Amino acid sequence: MTTATTSPATTRPTAVDHGPVLGGLGLFTVLLGAALPLIDFFIVNVALPTIEHDLNAGPALLELVVAGYGLAYAVLLVVGGRLGDQFGRRRLFLTGMAAFGLTSLACGLAPDAWTLVGARVAQGAAAALMLPQVLATIQAATSGRRRAKAMSLYGATAGLSMVAGQILGGVLVAADIAGSGWRAVFLVNVPVAAAGLLLAARLVPESRSARAARVDVPGTLLLTLSLLTLLVPLTEGRAAGWPLWTWLSLAVFPFAAAAFFLVERRADRSGRTPLVPPGLLALTSLRRGLSLIVPFSIGFGGFMFVIAIVLQQGLRMGPVTAGLALVPMALAFFVASLIGPRLVSRHGTRVVTAGGLIQGAGVALIALAAWRDWPDLGVLGLAPGVALAGFGQGLQLPVLLRLVLGDVPADRAGVGSGVVVTTQQSALALGVATLGALFLSVADAAGLRDALLVTLLAQLGLVAVTLLLSLRLPRQMG
Repeated sequence: MTTATTSPATTRPTAVDHGPVLGGLGLFTVLLGAALPLIDFFIVNVALPTIEHDLNAGPALLELVVAGYGLAYAVLLVVGGRLGDQFGRRRLFLTGMAAFGLTSLACGLAPDAWTLVGARVAQGAAAALMLPQVLATIQAATSGRRRAKAMSLYGATAGLSMVAGQILGGVLVAADIAGSGWRAVFLVNVPVAAAGLLLAARLVPESRSARAARVDVPGTLLLTLSLLTLLVPLTEGRAAGWPLWTWLSLAVFPFAAAAFFLVERRADRSGRTPLVPPGLLALTSLRRGLSLIVPFSIGFGGFMFVIAIVLQQGLRMGPVTAGLALVPMALAFFVASLIGPRLVSRHGTRVVTAGGLIQGAGVALIALAAWRDWPDLGVLGLAPGVALAGFGQGLQLPVLLRLVLGDVPADRAGVGSGVVVTTQQSALALGVATLGALFLSVADAAGLRDALLVTLLAQLGLVAVTLLLSLRLPRQMG
């Protein structure tokens, strides 16, 4: 009788609260879910000229096709993480995966530009439900070396997805499968999402927070207002000619951000659970890691946007050739991500500093090649700089993600993951808006080569910021 009564009591908490186990195929499945939203953020870049022609969409609508997805994605990520903590991370992952497949189908079948914009907003919202569950599940269902390896693979997946998005987009647009043209960049998600649903239902363990709390509605609204008042004018301002509303929106941003901070602090002090608990931001590892992810992601997002324009419009490469030019970056990023954990065990967080130096050298080589060989710069001329930059990035991102989430309690893994991915996604969008606007402004006055050189110098400045901040990281990682 003693064994019969105590065994369930000891087994149930272990299975539900402390022991969900993510196997190898389960890890592959959640990484597939991580790849889809990141690929879709970049895959549309190479399809925009065809979309403009087929749907008679002007520059402002094309901006919304890109920005609508990114904004919905960014503003709802923390909410998605909180919902996963409350209702179960596998359940939200499955819901988000199904919604992502359906909204991708809607994008691929869109009859006009405004329908495509609406479908892209819905697609971004679906991605926001799915992606936070990936890091949260890894955090809750792995430990020790398995967690370090899983985080390294997540970092590799994130970096590869952002590069592969533009490579895959170029291939699909050029292939024009069954006359689908640009629609294939969205329709390709449908069978992948269906396969992901079948795998996740069997292989991904359920986990949730033991201290589940309701969604903080005031905090959610103020966070949404803060991100919208910053990102919408920066994204749409140049195409719209910087009208008055863009400046008014930017003026509102600091007040909205301050109000969000005050409301969250008051909610925490009164015993309620805020959307972003101040206790999380008090974690030194999370705070310092996020401070590096911001400049890293701004530079990455801006570079990928600019290079897509340079390769196709400046160097007159076709979509496939432009994709091939980025293959060395993808391969080098992947290799660096795989060897990173071994280097971290020996050298600690100085791997991030070394990665920044290598990335900076790669960006400088790209600038030198453009200055010397333009307009005859080809894939081989770009390869050394692109590969070196990718290798340096691959040494940084996986380590930073592991560092940021290392001290987050398992029962707050969802909200912690939401904070991390929201920061990363917002910084990527900010990079497209700021470095993209800088590039286009210089290009109008001085041409594409000079615009590329100025943008690369700005990116080198961001690399320098990450280098300086990396020196403040704790030498060893837990």
